[in-house]
Amino acid sequence: MDDHIYKVIELVGTSTTTMEEAIQHALSRASETLRNMRWFQVVETRGRIENGKIARWEVILKVGFALEDTL
Repeated sequence: MDDHIYKVIELVGTSTTTMEEAIQHALSRASETLRNMRWFQVVETRGRIENGKIARWEVILKVGFALEDTL
């Protein structure tokens, strides 16, 4: 079947180094329990500051995954 129905969830990924790593952490962890992830959208990017420097990146994602067909 070519038509899909998607469920959308929100995740927050974190990293002490980069935004991209924060995204990858969220997707990697989610893939341990979710199947059929198809797309993500960065909704918000923020960070923590310590001593005037970036201490942690926090990235909020919307992730869409296709619902499985039932027989």
